[in-house]
Amino acid sequence: MVIRASWRVVGETSEQMEITNVMEYEALAREKLPKMVYDYYASGAEDQWTLKENRNAFSKIMFRPRILVDVSKIDTDTSVLGFKISSPIMIAPTAMQKMAHPEGELATARAASSAGTIMTLSSWATSSIEEVASTAPGIRFFQLYVTKDRSIVTHLVKRAENAGYKAIALTVDTPRLGRREADIKNRFALPYNLTLKNYKKLNLATIDETNDSGLASFVANQIDRSLSWKDVKWLRTITNLPILVKGVLTAEDAALAIQAGAAGIIVSNHGARQLDYVPVTIMALEEVARAAQGRVPVFLDGGIRRGTDVFKAIALGASGVFIGRPVVFSLAVDGEAGVRKVLQMLRDEFELTMALSGCRSIKEITRSRIQVPGDTPPVTSRL
Repeated sequence: MVIRASWRVVGETSEQMEITNVMEYEALAREKLPKMVYDYYASGAEDQWTLKENRNAFSKIMFRPRILVDVSKIDTDTSVLGFKISSPIMIAPTAMQKMAHPEGELATARAASSAGTIMTLSSWATSSIEEVASTAPGIRFFQLYVTKDRSIVTHLVKRAENAGYKAIALTVDTPRLGRREADIKNRFALPYNLTLKNYKKLNLATIDETNDSGLASFVANQIDRSLSWKDVKWLRTITNLPILVKGVLTAEDAALAIQAGAAGIIVSNHGARQLDYVPVTIMALEEVARAAQGRVPVFLDGGIRRGTDVFKAIALGASGVFIGRPVVFSLAVDGEAGVRKVLQMLRDEFELTMALSGCRSIKEITRSRIQVPGDTPPVTSRL
């Protein structure tokens, strides 16, 4: 069955467009969304070098496929923290999704449930922890920022626990907000009809317009710049949920995360929205995975747009990947159906990549299946 997207305006005419890959949703979302909203979702920090390279770096990794393998049956199932999911493709936390679509995070949660995968809810969601939990069955993680007032942190974590969330994804790369020039020019503010639902009873639910970025002002006032490894250990004392440390880019920090009791690591540069000119995630992944030495699972976000990208991440040591922008752009274009379509396209492309590479299961996707710049050419023997 051919699945078609919403109408696209071309000049003064409209034509129906068949979506064939994830990237096409971004172009459609740009036409549909207000400039301030599109720029908020799409932009990176400062020169946006890392934003571009998060994608470009994948093109430098080549496959080393094996042939004449029986690939009549391909299994994309995997397990994350003991939870079985349909593929290693999960949904990253992306804030304020009701700016993209009236149903926002609720539509995303239903799409994730339908796809049999994990959704991570942002602290800065425009739907509450409880609303998302009740919209559909499924496995969900909760992304957490640590505020200056630790009682707020405890309040949010306990709500997530009580609502059945299965892990806390602790964002650790945001002591200050990166300089996002598009948000500054647009004087980004949360639309008047929306609130940060998880903070509604805490009098922190709005992001108002300022002479700069409203979000930058919010972060400066609320997020704790003194956050350190001792706070990861403290977080373990207030929850039994496993903690994923999100924002790791080096072997040194991977080791410290494990020492602090992290149950997993997310290799992330915050979608290139924090410090520009940091390592792109796919190139930082192997260093972090080697440092982890299999003691905890390592995940990746940033730049995933193809099933081939997912395969490359798994080959370099990831146990799974999280996607962010493809979710909000498809949500903007087609709501829940758009997010379902993105998840299905990526899974189908991933399965095809497995088949054409001679891999029948996730465990067969090994480092030997790819070649990264700088690799020593494999030694071949004479027949």
